[in-house]
Parts: sequence; C-alpha cells; structure tokens
Amino acid sequence: MPRDRRVNEYNDSAFQVHAIYNFAVRYPERRRFSRSARNLIITEIKERRLTAVPDEHWMEEALRAAQRALESGEVPVGAVVVCDGKIVGRGSNRNLTDCDPTAHAEIVALRQAGVARGNHRLEDCELFVTIEPCAMCAGAMIHARLKRLVYGADDPKAGAVGSVLEVLNHPRLNHQMEVRGGVLAGRCAEMLQSFFRTRR
Repeated sequence: MPRDRRVNEYNDSAFQVHAIYNFAVRYPERRRFSRSARNLIITEIKERRLTAVPDEHWMEEALRAAQRALESGEVPVGAVVVCDGKIVGRGSNRNLTDCDPTAHAEIVALRQAGVARGNHRLEDCELFVTIEPCAMCAGAMIHARLKRLVYGADDPKAGAVGSVLEVLNHPRLNHQMEVRGGVLAGRCAEMLQSFFRTRR
C-alpha cells in the first residue's frame, strides 16, 4: 500500500476511534496516548488487521440475514463471519427449511466461512450475530477458534455468553475470545419480539 494511502487511512477518524477503543481495552492502564503509545496502536492495527468499519456496519449485515430468515418463516436470527474486512460467511436460521435442529444462523455462517477459508479453524475471524449465542453455537465458536464475537440482543432464556450459561471464555476451556454485546441491541430485539408477537 502506498505511504500516502496508509497515512490517510490512519488519519481517518472512524479508524482511529476503532483502533484506540481496542487499544484502550487491551491496555486500560494508559491514560494518555504518547508517540510511543500511538506506535503501539499502529502495531495493534497491523497485527489484528483492524479496519475502519465499525461493528455496527457488520451488525447491519447480520440484520439483513435475519430479515431473510423472517421472510422464510424462520425465527429471525442472522449472522456474518468477517475476516480481513470481508464477509466470508453468512447465515440465517434454517431449522424449519432444512429440517435441521443445528441450522442456527451462527452454525450456517461458520460452515460457509470454513469452506471459504479452506480451514475449520477461523482464528483471524470475527462473528457478528443478532442475538446472544446458545450453548451449541458458543461451543462451535470455540472449536472454530474464533478471534472475536459481537452480538446484538441478550437472550435471557438460552444465552450462553452469560445470560443463562457461561460457555464462552470459561476458565477451564483452552480457547478465549474477545466478546462485545449490545451492538444495535434494540433493533435486534425488536425484530425477534415482533416475530413472536405475531405467533401468539
């Protein structure tokens, strides 16, 4: 990449906010960003291949997948797997369509991503899903060695990130991942609530 393009990319305000947020989470003891700290931020960017695209953008993609599930008469949950700033897997609930109890949006997206990457390990990938994953999906993410999970609404009935169970980042498991919840949570929850209201 040409130097001037790199400089413009690093100077982009959204990119800086995203990078500094991740840096601050990792190094909470830092109060000011000196030149050396900024260099560490850039190193972090390169190592983690962060992009200027905020989490909300990818959650919008997951919501589009959820809409497709809704149009098919499925519970409206959608997911996307992102690697190097590109979507490598998309999924929406297909339990009824495929007569498959395992066809949750996350599983469908992970399967597609595995094929696209040519590997069942997705160590450089992030998964965005509209609702907190269940125990099955959380387990699949651990097996995939996902780098990061971002979800929308909490699931007080089956959530396995902390609402009901704590499958992810359990201290006795051999894989840990970064987790962020609550991204576009209102819209994600409303889609699900609307769906179940029509079923009552």
